[in-house]
Amino acid sequence: MNISKVCYNVQTRNLFWKKRKPNFGKYKIVEPGKVSPRKLVPHHIPKPSYYNTGEPIENIAYPEIKNYQQIEGMRESCTLAANILKKIEENVKVGQTTEEIDVAVYNMCIDNGAYPSPLNYKKFPKSVCTSVNNVACHGIPDDRPLLDVGNVDDEGRNLVNATEICLNKAISICKSGTYFKEIGACIEETAYKLGFQVVPAFIGHGIGHYFHGPPDIFHIRNDYPGKMESGMTFTIEPVLTQGGEMIEILEDNWTAVTIDFARTAQFEHTVLITDSCADILTLPN
Repeated sequence: MNISKVCYNVQTRNLFWKKRKPNFGKYKIVEPGKVSPRKLVPHHIPKPSYYNTGEPIENIAYPEIKNYQQIEGMRESCTLAANILKKIEENVKVGQTTEEIDVAVYNMCIDNGAYPSPLNYKKFPKSVCTSVNNVACHGIPDDRPLLDVGNVDDEGRNLVNATEICLNKAISICKSGTYFKEIGACIEETAYKLGFQVVPAFIGHGIGHYFHGPPDIFHIRNDYPGKMESGMTFTIEPVLTQGGEMIEILEDNWTAVTIDFARTAQFEHTVLITDSCADILTLPN
């Protein structure tokens, strides 16, 4: 999770928008709403190192090669996450707030004896990120009601489709012996051919008993060293944008928005590297 903070005057942004609004389609620019207090987690739920302080204590120096027991634990947690996402997707509706989505995610995690990983990670106050329209990443659930969630314009649909294509193509090249840097080259080239840019400020990462660790998975061309090995698990999570690649972080220290108000889309999977392919762990059953 590598966030580049861009200083940019809001008045200047608004002036740019009024004078030179690009043709990004029809949608509403998101402004942050009211955020409710952070929820606590029941005593019986195992908790990560950052639960109280907001700061993880794990210091992972190298990409971890997981054993059978660790892999099975990853499969279980990733399947649960995918099932929760699927359930949320099936029930999203107009007028629902992102706060209500967060409550639903929190409750489903707790009901399954699981800790919602984002909660208080580096002081993130909620159980899920909800990034709408011009919010590129790490949107904090709040009291804003969702508008039309089905009749999206062609520009928006093309953006979403292109992002999913980029993710799937990147996954398809992964296997033991592949250089990590090939993921970024694949995604950037594919996005460009489809008419979009990658937001470079956000990267995938190793994951396991820790939330974030090596390897770093860049979504643009890069020189990150090393090759994939069987037993590694990491996320691939490209963010594509209709406009420019620059973003800024709002005063909440989390919400990342495009400085040109362009919409973005993000797709993500956690994968397990094998000798012949990447096994996608975050699929619902």
